[in-house]
Amino acid sequence: MRRRGLRRRRDGDGGSTGGGSLTIGTTDKVTTLDPAGSYDNGSFAVMNQVFPFLMNTPYGSPDVEPDIAESAEFTAPTEYTVTLKPGLKWANGNDLTSSDVKFTFDRQIAIADPNGPSSLLYNLESVEAPDDTTVVFHLKSEDDQVFPQILSSPAGPIVDEDVFAADALTSDQEIVDGNAFAGQYTITNYDFNNLVTYEAYEGYEGLLGAAKTEKVAVKYYADASNMKLEIQQGDIDVAWRSLSATDIEDLRGNDDVKVLDGPGGEIRYITFNFDTQPYGAATPEADPAKALAVRQAAASLLDREELSEQVYKGTYTPLYSYVPAGLTGAIEPLKEMYGDGAGAPDAAAAEQLLADAGVETPVTLKLQYSNDHYGPSSADEYALIKDQLEKDGLFTVDLQTTEWVTYAEERTADVFPAYQLGWFPDYSDADNYLTPFFLEENFLVNHYADQEVNDLILEQAVTADADARTALIEEIQTKVAEDLSTLPYLQGAQVAVVGTDVEGAEDTLDPSFKFRYAALSKG
Repeated sequence: MRRRGLRRRRDGDGGSTGGGSLTIGTTDKVTTLDPAGSYDNGSFAVMNQVFPFLMNTPYGSPDVEPDIAESAEFTAPTEYTVTLKPGLKWANGNDLTSSDVKFTFDRQIAIADPNGPSSLLYNLESVEAPDDTTVVFHLKSEDDQVFPQILSSPAGPIVDEDVFAADALTSDQEIVDGNAFAGQYTITNYDFNNLVTYEAYEGYEGLLGAAKTEKVAVKYYADASNMKLEIQQGDIDVAWRSLSATDIEDLRGNDDVKVLDGPGGEIRYITFNFDTQPYGAATPEADPAKALAVRQAAASLLDREELSEQVYKGTYTPLYSYVPAGLTGAIEPLKEMYGDGAGAPDAAAAEQLLADAGVETPVTLKLQYSNDHYGPSSADEYALIKDQLEKDGLFTVDLQTTEWVTYAEERTADVFPAYQLGWFPDYSDADNYLTPFFLEENFLVNHYADQEVNDLILEQAVTADADARTALIEEIQTKVAEDLSTLPYLQGAQVAVVGTDVEGAEDTLDPSFKFRYAALSKG
């Protein structure tokens, strides 16, 4: 049998940690440091710095390679074997072995937290650790094309079995107090969503090499305008996620900073709860046909060009599908199926959809957005969406907002009939825009289930022929565009603002979509 494998690159290893310090600003809030309990960009941004991964993406590439592993390969159609480097250590002195790896994935599946990434492990049957450096992943389906990427995703941070609980989430403070880190950095001080300080971990022996800066502080802002003020005054060195489009435009003309753009994979979308949306399954007036017509009418009223230009000054562009432009298999079914058939809104089409289904207008829609997670422009974004839905009298929108930590809990508890979400990809493959959203057990927990879609998603993930897999990805997008479990509307780029003496941001603004602090340094 031909063995498909990856061996760890040697050029990123070793070297001494650089000196110095720098300060990074962000508005991206942390939910929890426990990888089993969060599936958001703010939390994963921390995890990427401090936890080890079996597979990771080298700077400048979307492709995964072994990180703390020596090798990783399919040793059978449903068997993926990873060999760890010998002698790995956690920062607390504990041995980092295959037992920790097995523990990590077993607990992800056992906990299955609704706000966690366990849905990514849908194809994992079991994990075996036959010796200290060997891990065997037994998969349910053969020839999984994305499993190596999943090992680099939010489901992939390896945790210390002597610090983390096996069947419940571990608190942030326990993790920090246990010094349960083995990435490029450790956390030396943790003030939840206020200030986190990091120190380079010299015991890291993975793909990415030694950190270029010894100490990093990350400051969390409630107001992005304050972050803008501090980056232009030089009080912080880096502003990363998320300044308003107006502030970014203003800073491009400021000689005291550099505004850097990276490839974009971020998307914005509205999620519908199939139980609690108008005419949803758990409402007194439940009617699937009317519920679908409500979603279709909303899709026909959104003006993506207006949102792109008026709110985001072109830093986000219109999105007419579930897989963003630039990835293999991306098509634009929403452009043809809704609105005027060419990407613009069409109130007459929306009115006809509602009338044909017997929906009385105006439809009352409770719409929720987060006021502190997706950047300072969210209020303007959703005020404009409200106006677009209401202006022809077809909808009455009850627009509400909640802070992210509460929002993340309530959205999975059926509190929001329709609500804002964004997606920052775990890995650069169309699968990552389909599997987490549309499998029957998905992270949205919005009660959407379609057996045909489910089967197609599972099929594309194990289809080795590139053309056949692309055809399946296109078919899935068309099918979910008919169902409208979510309504995508914008695609954005990565933007970082740095001081003129900061180097390395260009290296980490790459197609991996992971912002690694270890690449940064100050001249």
